[in-house]
Amino acid sequence: MKGCINKIGKSWGYTITIGIDQGGKRIQKRYGKFKTRKEAEKACNDAIYHIEHGTFVIPHKVTLEEYLWEWLSTYCKPNLTPCSYNGYRTNIEKHIIPALGNIPLQSLQPIHVQKLYNSKAGDGGGKRNKGLSPSSIRYIHAVLRKSLNQAVKMQYISRNVCDLVELPKIRRREAKFLDAKQVKILLDSFQGADIYIPTLLAIGLGLRRGELLGLQWKDFDFGKRSVTICRALLPYRNDDEIFSECKTSKSHRVIAVPDSMISTLKQARRKQLEDKIFFGSDYYDYDLVYCQPNGNPVSPNAFDHRFSKALKEHGFDHIRVHDLRHTNASLMLSQGVPMKVASERLGHTTISITMDLYSHIDDALQQDAADKLNNALCI
Repeated sequence: MKGCINKIGKSWGYTITIGIDQGGKRIQKRYGKFKTRKEAEKACNDAIYHIEHGTFVIPHKVTLEEYLWEWLSTYCKPNLTPCSYNGYRTNIEKHIIPALGNIPLQSLQPIHVQKLYNSKAGDGGGKRNKGLSPSSIRYIHAVLRKSLNQAVKMQYISRNVCDLVELPKIRRREAKFLDAKQVKILLDSFQGADIYIPTLLAIGLGLRRGELLGLQWKDFDFGKRSVTICRALLPYRNDDEIFSECKTSKSHRVIAVPDSMISTLKQARRKQLEDKIFFGSDYYDYDLVYCQPNGNPVSPNAFDHRFSKALKEHGFDHIRVHDLRHTNASLMLSQGVPMKVASERLGHTTISITMDLYSHIDDALQQDAADKLNNALCI
């Protein structure tokens, strides 16, 4: 392959073929504004080398910020769930653009990205500067890396600088859970309170917070004693959209409902119908199992606040709403429910996720099995 050196006014440039179009014609590009012929020749030779080795990128003056907005609208919005899209956008707006947005896309270096991650980690010196968790920083990394992978495919850049940085190590968080006795005390304490039904559902069905708040009455089949989990309430409204489909095929699931919950849920349904009559035309009928008295959804943040407040009022140690899901898993496994069945009820993508999260329970079951075998062998 050869390039053609041209004189352009008082400067120099070059023309090269960068590919072949669908009609078989050569695609030629002209680049210029070099002060000397020697500089133009060197740039031309460099371009030819990268074309022949498959590493050529089209010179592009777009900044990282401009590229990220293009990527969000062109690739993310059509292909992601509203919840995932909002998460990507939040990380880009809040963390990536303020630190790196003004850097030209093709000038972005690993050191720029590494400094961003280091700054987000903070120095640990007090509450105001404790920084983000390793998981949050890895989420920022995942978004930026995915966007730059697309830039490589588009030949805007020749490499993904995110592949060359060091990430903070995840500090394994031990799952908290309540035992059967603590569950009974908790539910007895919440009996009759607004927080009772969602707490019962979280413990009894092992739902994620968004799944719990997006649960509708039409999802229940009381005759078959089952419920279909197929949506989640968004953390915040996306225009008029308040629900998102389940993130994975495994999250979309049908699970059996414990008999002890059926009558309680039917009573809650009757109470809700009374509220609907009381509010009349002012009632917002989203068919939600757990909602405000006027039918409007309860936001995830508001629910977290209500749950924490209820725990404090009744003298319980603080646990997260998500720990009720862990409690459900713990109760299932401690009662001998097979790991695969527990995994399917929880909606985990693979059984290995369940085994990793609840290995401590599995270890106890393994020891119990060994003890029973020991008695049977009579050695």
